[in-house]
Formats: sequence, structure tokens, C-alpha cells
Amino acid sequence: MRYVVIGTGFWSTFQVAAWKEIPGVELVGAWNRTPERARRLGVPVYEDIDQMLAEAKPDFVDIITGVEAHAEHVAAAVRHGIPVICQKPMGTTFDQCEAMVDSAGDLPFLIHENWRWQAPMRAMKALIDAGEIGEPFRARIQFSCSFPVFDNQPALAELPQFILTDIGSHILDIPRFLFGEAQTLACRTRKVNPKIKGEDVATVMLGIGDLTCVCEMSYASRLERESFPQTYAVIEGSRGSLELGRDFEIRVTDSHGTRSLTAGPRWYSWADPAYLLVHASIVDCNRDLLSGLQGGPCETTARQNLETMRLVFASYESAATGSILDLETWER
Repeated sequence: MRYVVIGTGFWSTFQVAAWKEIPGVELVGAWNRTPERARRLGVPVYEDIDQMLAEAKPDFVDIITGVEAHAEHVAAAVRHGIPVICQKPMGTTFDQCEAMVDSAGDLPFLIHENWRWQAPMRAMKALIDAGEIGEPFRARIQFSCSFPVFDNQPALAELPQFILTDIGSHILDIPRFLFGEAQTLACRTRKVNPKIKGEDVATVMLGIGDLTCVCEMSYASRLERESFPQTYAVIEGSRGSLELGRDFEIRVTDSHGTRSLTAGPRWYSWADPAYLLVHASIVDCNRDLLSGLQGGPCETTARQNLETMRLVFASYESAATGSILDLETWER
């Protein structure tokens, strides 16, 4: 499978490295608005996207740009009839996301949503599905820290909508992965950092059948024990509970007591140690995306990811209006 990348900034270093872990995938071209930054990849660099797609004739396109350019670049791939992978968040509004999905038609259009592919998340899902804690009835998913994310990605400080689109598109995908689709949603947001444009704190409560899930997100929380980019979780069930804590430890408690297991990420030499948990998950996510490109199953098609985008943009409406939303009747 021959592919090209659109966008060669911070995240592309790890995305391309992850593809190299998968046999039978070859990078054959790159485009970046600053061509000099693309030359480090050691492949032909194009200054025009349409020219790249026409001349390189890739089997798929991997879009690794900022969200503001996603719709434009997806449209280019669709125009050339080339399957496309796009970074999260899919688009800048829910209407735009829907239009992107509709425009692709039957052409494979996939979203690089890697959080659900983190080793601890897969382990928790397996434990829930095995009935280890019975029927889940309450959950808390937490991503809170003071990590200086704007140092590596300064463009994030300029986003008018920040944490819900950036980390929220990951965190709100987790309850969908673990429990299924939500029917109700309530959200509150806050901007603590005066140097950024968007919100850096958000709390979302989801009603998923008889289960209540609270998702906490913050880049403004200075805590005693921070472990960026780890996500913590507590899941209570009819027979026991799961607790995902620091350093990938999962504690399983039932009437017989508590046992623990560690579900850590695989080590890759190219991964940034500070981001190892996330970077390792890219490889497994890419394997799943490759399956989708080849006509097999894929967990994060764009149509499937629309439901995560629904949670993101409904959260903004709930925060603005102070209302609890019925997601089954929610209109943008």
C-alpha cells in the first residue's frame, strides 16, 4: 500500500514512524505548506496537492494537518477517488463533519482515533466484556494535568475551541468504545489559562442507558502526581469495579478482594518517552485503519466517528446554554 502525507508538522514524525512498523506500507510523497519541513521525510516533496495525488498515484492519503484544513484536504482526496485517513478532530463543526462523510460516499474515509487503542483501554474493555465486574452502572474518565502542551503545539493556544476538540475527541470516544452510545449529555467548561483563546477545562456527564459516565478534561490542573498523557478511570459494576491508575495499573475489585495487572505500552525506539503511551497506540490504530482500507473491519471509520463528534459539539452547546441535551433529537 503506497501512501502520501498531507502535513508534516509535529505529529507526522510519529505517524510516519508508526507506519514503518507495518510491513507492506510505503510512503511515496509529502506535501506541507512549508516544503522545507517535508524534505526531512526523504520522499518526493510536492508544492501542489492535486499534482501529488495525480503523479504519485497513492493507494491512500494520510492527512496530518490542523483541523481547519481537514475538509479541504479530504475533498482533494475524494476528488481524485483516493481513500483517505484524517487526524482527529474530523472537522470544525458537526455540520462540516457530516458533509465530509456524505461527500466521500462509498470511498473509504477513516479517522485516526488512537486513544481507544492504548493498551490500558483495550485491557479494560476485555475485562468488562468478560463480565469481571458485572453490569457497569457508573464510570469516571479523567485526563487532568498541567503538561505544557502548547510548547510542542503552539497553534493549539489559538484555537477558539480547544480542550473539547483536542483531547475531548479522544476522551469522549472512550465511553463509546467501552459502553456504547450516549442518549443524554450535560457539560460545563472553563478557561483558566489567560494566554489561550479556548477553554482548557471541561466536564461532561453522559447518560448511556442505565450507566452514568463523567468525563473530566483539564490542562489547568496542577496535581500532586501527574502522569501525562495517561488517562485514569474508575468503572463500577454490579459485581465489582475497575480502577485504571498511574503507570497503567488496573485494579480489579470484587467480593473476593482486589487484584492488579499492568497493561503498559510497547516500547518503540522512535517514540518520545513523554508520549510513549500515545505513540505506541498509533501502531495498533494504523493496523486497524489498514484493515479498513483493504476492505476489512475498522473501528474508526468517519461515519462511526461522527458519533464522537456529536458528543464534542453537543458539549459546546450544553456548556453555552446550561442545558441537558437529548442526543437522539439534538440538532446543530
